[in-house]
Amino acid sequence: MESAKPPSGTDPGPGQTPPPEPVWSFRGYNLHPSEFTTAMVHFYRGELGRSNVWRTRLDNTTNWAVVTTGAALSFALSDPNHHYGVIILDTLLVTLFAWIEARRYRYYELWSRRVRLMETDFFGAMLVPPFSPNPEWAENLAESLLHPEFPISMWEAFGRRFRRNYVWIFIIMGLAWGLKSFLHPTLATTWGQFFANSALGPIPGWIMLLVGVVYNGLLMLVGLGTAGLTQASGEVLPKFGEVPVLSGLWSAMEAHEAQGGGRSRAEPGVYGRRRQQLLALIVAAKPQAVADRILQELHRGVTALRGRGMYTQQERDVLLVAVTVTEMSQLKALVSAEDPNAFMMVSPAREVLGRGFQPLKKS
Repeated sequence: MESAKPPSGTDPGPGQTPPPEPVWSFRGYNLHPSEFTTAMVHFYRGELGRSNVWRTRLDNTTNWAVVTTGAALSFALSDPNHHYGVIILDTLLVTLFAWIEARRYRYYELWSRRVRLMETDFFGAMLVPPFSPNPEWAENLAESLLHPEFPISMWEAFGRRFRRNYVWIFIIMGLAWGLKSFLHPTLATTWGQFFANSALGPIPGWIMLLVGVVYNGLLMLVGLGTAGLTQASGEVLPKFGEVPVLSGLWSAMEAHEAQGGGRSRAEPGVYGRRRQQLLALIVAAKPQAVADRILQELHRGVTALRGRGMYTQQERDVLLVAVTVTEMSQLKALVSAEDPNAFMMVSPAREVLGRGFQPLKKS
């Protein structure tokens, strides 16, 4: 971007036309700095509004769990004739609320991650001259808009919400269940009486006690075992740096979930996860014209490989181009404009190192 300050001695006088505003060119588009900044401000406000809406929905789910827990405990402990089974039903209901909240939290992370990217790499860059947003940030933000994907898994989302809110609700319900079995219907002075009070119909009390311990223990295991998973930066977690994974079990679950979704999760990087990279092989009748347009408009390097068509026995150049997923549509348009009958092969690249991609020295 050119300097917005006119050279010395070029201030327009009366009746003179002011110098044109500098233009920011990017992939064939010409935007004035004021136009681009205005668009980004409106986009930031929109993403911030969506994240606030989902933040409110998270609070609503927690409120449901608190209200139902209070009502269940008041009902169970108010009368000796009231059975503690209402606490069991409330435990299952609160677990459902926690799962719903985890699902909502994944949507919240999607919007809040975009907001965080703009705050740290666009608005933050404005405060530190010279203003130069990181291209890695722009690519990740564009990919998030073109191909939205949850930046956090269901396991990690459930673990976060459980640790922040629901662990205390389950602890209170567990203590209330023990207090109910100790007091009602008669005061338990021995373990036999305690187990008798804990019975649920024909199910012995020791079995109910074992089921309760195992159920709550599994919830605690999920909540504590996922504490080291930091695929997304979160609301208050740092953007840079990583927290070591506490348990390999949950890492295996993350990998299994990503494979089940039909699309493997990329390795996490500074900006959440590394942008998807593609490798294109192009066979065209006018390879030089195609290469020139890629160099001028996409600003990507092109390598010509000598090849021979085995059917026609013709020698021709095969163009090799590495691009990101957000540039693929423009690459197809450039090739089609020069040669509608061109042949393209596109495959995902595990890693592309070098200028314009991941720095080789940091790999």
